[in-house]
Amino acid sequence: MQKKLHIKKGDMVKVLTGVDRSREGRVLEVNRERGTAIVEGLKLNKKHSKPSTAKPQGGITEQEGPIHLSNLMLIDAKSGVSGRVGRRLDKDGKLERYVKTKKTAAKS
Repeated sequence: MQKKLHIKKGDMVKVLTGVDRSREGRVLEVNRERGTAIVEGLKLNKKHSKPSTAKPQGGITEQEGPIHLSNLMLIDAKSGVSGRVGRRLDKDGKLERYVKTKKTAAKS
């Protein structure tokens, strides 16, 4: 059984460490096996490509690289505040994720 991840595809996240520290972006892809995510517009790597029929010029393109999940923090969609992720049951009895901020921690 695989461990539940605190970040999913489509989430808005904030980078905690590295060159892109404190920048925000949307998650494009999550790799469960490696524990990494690709975030839109962050950790850009240059890729050299040979000329082909699709791109006759070839050249250098930039593409996003993977960032470890431990270096990402979820941003709440409603308030725009980043924080740790918690899980609780909603009204229908389904498990939902929420962002733990100082306000929600004081209520618990």
